[in-house]
Amino acid sequence: MQLYPPSYFDDKANGYTLIKTIPLASAMGAEIQCVNIATITDAEFAQVKSALHRYKMIYFRNQDLTIEHQEALTQRFGAFGTDAYTKGIPGHPNVQRLLKEASTVVNRVFGDGWHTDSPFLERPPAVSTLYGRVIPPYGGDTWWCNTEVAYDFLSPLMKDLIKDLRIHFSAREVLRVNVRTNADGSQQVGEIKLSMDQQRISDGSFHPLVRTHPETGKKSLYVDQVYSLGIQGLEEEEAKPLLAFLGKHVTREEFSCRLRWSPGTFVIWDNRICVHKAYNDYDGYQRDMYRTIVDGEAPV
Repeated sequence: MQLYPPSYFDDKANGYTLIKTIPLASAMGAEIQCVNIATITDAEFAQVKSALHRYKMIYFRNQDLTIEHQEALTQRFGAFGTDAYTKGIPGHPNVQRLLKEASTVVNRVFGDGWHTDSPFLERPPAVSTLYGRVIPPYGGDTWWCNTEVAYDFLSPLMKDLIKDLRIHFSAREVLRVNVRTNADGSQQVGEIKLSMDQQRISDGSFHPLVRTHPETGKKSLYVDQVYSLGIQGLEEEEAKPLLAFLGKHVTREEFSCRLRWSPGTFVIWDNRICVHKAYNDYDGYQRDMYRTIVDGEAPV
């Protein structure tokens, strides 16, 4: 199966003179070399942003970053998005700490199902960044799938069938399954303390199943296995088999890439054109990550 022609990965043809890309898989993902995020120039950033649209997820190894460095890079993409679940860390409300201690043993970790970030919001995040400070010696990988190529591999008849459908995205089931309520009334998932408008994110939003990227103009499937709870205008029993098919289709292994983290790895991905999931397979080791999000637009 050839998802993209070999020329798609040619740095010279793509105009990448300041960065070097090392594709992670044929479907998506690439390591970006020759760039220091802490001192990135405008010219380097322009090529990095182009590579993000091309590869959907990009990552940088051996980055020595402060929170301020991560904030500055995030704002090059746009204004900070509002995290639906937390208030951020002290002094940095737009930075979320994703921590699992070595002593913590839980059946589920936040983000362990196939999802796109906060699609239940009216303006879901456009871009996410994640920086790995403390990484377990094994486990804790993250897996992404390319929903743009997933759309391309649908039959013409299926594309026509779904072109006008709208998905109901809601956090209702995530809250039911993952959230623990403490004796003092506070709520958390693992070490992550939550602060959220439960009614708002449970009610959710309706967004197009087939969305168009605002910068590239390409179409992709906007559906996942976690937050997609219904289809506007269809009864539950009518929507369920279609959502099951699409949720499985966008996560086909041939549309995916899987990242092995190391300390100092910095990752950027486009939430509009991929889904991702985390693994909970590193009990006995600490994993400490820092995340930011870029405000998005209402999907069309």
